[in-house]
Amino acid sequence: MNKSELINEVADRADLSKADAVRALGAVLDAVAESLAKGEPVSLVGFGNFSVSRRNARTGRNPQTGAEIHIPARNLVKFSAGKALKDAVQ
Repeated sequence: MNKSELINEVADRADLSKADAVRALGAVLDAVAESLAKGEPVSLVGFGNFSVSRRNARTGRNPQTGAEIHIPARNLVKFSAGKALKDAVQ
């Protein structure tokens, strides 16, 4: 399912216009992204948890040349599925 299909599904299930569903989904995604950008986890009970994890800088190798390269530190978004989501998928 892509974003437009999700918008159509939300509009149908919540009896909203497509424009309202676009705004609602956009607001949810923006709120999640802003919270994660601040380093705050997002917990959606039953669905799952989003959190930010820090990956330290490290040295890697170019597989073609074998030369060492510097891989900078960065933040990663992690998602762990909640029980209800795990049960729905099984």
